[in-house]
Amino acid sequence: TLARCGTATPGELARKEHVQPPSMTRIVALLESKGLVKLEPHPEDRRQKVVTQTERAEAMLEESRRKRNAFLSSLVEGLGEDEWEKLRAAAPVLEKLAHL
Repeated sequence: TLARCGTATPGELARKEHVQPPSMTRIVALLESKGLVKLEPHPEDRRQKVVTQTERAEAMLEESRRKRNAFLSSLVEGLGEDEWEKLRAAAPVLEKLAHL
C-alpha cells in the first residue's frame, strides 16, 4: 500500500488494508523493527505519525516483482495463439480487478 499510495498514517493504512487500527499498529511496529518502514512526525498534526517505506523495502518489492515477472514469463512461453487471444479478451476484467 505504501508503494502504491505513498506515505500514510497508521489509521489510513488500516482503512486501506481493511484491518483494525490496533492490528495496523502492530504490523507497522513489526515492519519498523525489520527496517522496512520508518515513522516520522505528521507534517500538520504532531500528535500523529506518518509511515514511509524504506529503501530496503523498495528493494525487496523490486526483487519480488522481478521474480514474479520471470515466473510469469516462463509460464506464458508455451501458450498457443488461441490461449493468447483468451488472455487478451480477459485483460480488461483483470485490469478492473487489479484496481479494486
